[in-house]
Amino acid sequence: MNKVILVGRLAQDPEVRYTQNGKAVASFSLAVSRYGGGAQNDTTDFIPIVAWEKLAEICGNNLTKGRRILVEGRLQIRSYEGNDGQKRRVSEVVAQNIEFLEAKSGAPAPMDRPSSTSSKASSFGSEVFPEEEIPF
Repeated sequence: MNKVILVGRLAQDPEVRYTQNGKAVASFSLAVSRYGGGAQNDTTDFIPIVAWEKLAEICGNNLTKGRRILVEGRLQIRSYEGNDGQKRRVSEVVAQNIEFLEAKSGAPAPMDRPSSTSSKASSFGSEVFPEEEIPF
């Protein structure tokens, strides 16, 4: 099973482009904290995210740098040949659902109305646990 769930903040505004066939594709990086047993050991990973079609347009219209979101998707590793003729590999998360965890102003999203791009993900992550209670 290939499933990835990430919570983090956008490292930059999404870049929305269109393929030759007219499909929208948005790409951005998500800054995700990795806890290492103490504040001095905490690091941040910048994970590339790709969203397609309607989800890409929603990202382009509603997301901005610094906004906190939950991304549910799959890990994809692809290869391509660079301009210099060298073969390169890229790892990225292909988003299938995105939940907005904050309102545009940076305040937490209201719990009484779904802020998600899908009803399936709207209830995910709605509970807040103190860090000591998280089992990992």
